[in-house]
Amino acid sequence: MTVLPGSADAFQNASWSDILPYYAELAARPLDRADVESWLQDWSMLESLVAEATALAGFAYASDTADPQREEAQLRFSSEIAPQAEEQRTKLQQRLVNLDYVRPGLETTVQRFRNQMELFSPANVPLHTDLAKLSTEWAKVIGAMTVDWDGEEKTPAQMAPFLEDNDRQVRERAFRKMFKPYIDQRDALADLFDRMYDLRQNVARNAGFENFRDYTHREKNRFDYTSDDCFRFHDAVEQAVAPAVKRLQERRRAHLGVARLRPWDQLVDPKGRAPLRPYSDVDDFIQRAGRVFAHVQPDFKRDFETMADARLLDLDNRKGKAPGGFCDSLPVRKLPLIFMNTVNVDDDVRTLLHEAGHSFHVFETANLPLLFQRHPGAEMAEVASMSMELLAAPYIDQEHGGFYSEADAVRSRRWLLERAVIFFTHCASVDAFQQWIYTAPEGRDAEARDRKWLELRRRFEGDMVDWTGLDSERVARWYYQLHFFEFPFYYIPLPDLYKAAGARLIFDSDGMRELIEMVEEELATLDA
Repeated sequence: MTVLPGSADAFQNASWSDILPYYAELAARPLDRADVESWLQDWSMLESLVAEATALAGFAYASDTADPQREEAQLRFSSEIAPQAEEQRTKLQQRLVNLDYVRPGLETTVQRFRNQMELFSPANVPLHTDLAKLSTEWAKVIGAMTVDWDGEEKTPAQMAPFLEDNDRQVRERAFRKMFKPYIDQRDALADLFDRMYDLRQNVARNAGFENFRDYTHREKNRFDYTSDDCFRFHDAVEQAVAPAVKRLQERRRAHLGVARLRPWDQLVDPKGRAPLRPYSDVDDFIQRAGRVFAHVQPDFKRDFETMADARLLDLDNRKGKAPGGFCDSLPVRKLPLIFMNTVNVDDDVRTLLHEAGHSFHVFETANLPLLFQRHPGAEMAEVASMSMELLAAPYIDQEHGGFYSEADAVRSRRWLLERAVIFFTHCASVDAFQQWIYTAPEGRDAEARDRKWLELRRRFEGDMVDWTGLDSERVARWYYQLHFFEFPFYYIPLPDLYKAAGARLIFDSDGMRELIEMVEEELATLDA
């Protein structure tokens, strides 16, 4: 029996040739029902070591996409080790399935293993390698983007505070500056997506599917809903949510006193008050967040401080940093990490609460015996994160050690609920766009994609915001969305897990309307 390394960072500098013998030993080791549990434990530890090294390499590269050593490590794990490990992993899954071994707590794991085995094709190993390289290239292009703001170099994300300025001309200038790098790089980004598109469609065909949409629904272990349910969700959003968004936008327009809302009117306080600035610096942000989490659950403050002490929080925005925010896990250390791009706006609070929700989920599941049992799927994981935004909302005021005065906390809470409603329209357009891209013949054509994006945004967002003369900026919004490039078909969750929690995942317009009415009733009590 090959003894696994005991150190959490044992594979930090490993190549595939260093890791392969451990998979080979597990594939060759005699296996029966008497020793299957010890075999599973060893396999779980191997996967934990690989996942730990992969997560740290990705975290380091996202923090500085201009560093060639970090890029080399990221590519080694994402394009060399990960695709090869997938092939070996399938062989081990096959061994367990062939043994016909299932016990309480392992049913879903075996179901997923069987599904992944059926999807695996050796021809896809080099394609996944190429996709990982393109993903790294995309992050590098985005990370290098800057804008000139009155002679000062800033990132596009650093335009966000200026979108809250009470001077409408300042907001317009910031809006145009924010999207200009994406407009300038549109052809390069479209080319990257073209290459991703071709690879993804080939991956699907190699696995026996007509298109990447159908493949990825299976690949994400979606056993209890189909693409048709997603279309029902789109219709429900259009019928039940879009009218509510129109009402919210009309309220905003009236308070601003403008004839027509423009895109740069979306983030400013509608009553002309000073923008919310929740913290003085990142250290202050972390301390205030810890106090908020203590009121939700005392253990959460302890867990959050553990991450901070371990330097597993990279929160500030800077040049060279990859876009967006995420939480990842270090399964050997049993710790999560959080990556963000803060610019001292109210949305930073929401994003940190969100990613911390993921991290507390990692802490709560860390003691499950097998790595395979710890993640319910990317979509259900969002329940932990989005729930944390709501659970922590009552404690973000300074009375609880949080960020805001009582009046400003009400403003933030109202904005949280408004954004939750508005997000449905964004979510539907993102999913509908991908459904079209990978099933329509025109999905390979960059110009057709841009036209379709505009069509879908008009469908779900309505006409309350005037985008006249801004098609290029509106198109740039989809190039700005990392999910299209890195996490396709991410958004829609899983009904059976909702049912187990005593909740219902809503696909229908009647249910959606009931939900939105409840939110609007709450908003009516928050005259902020």
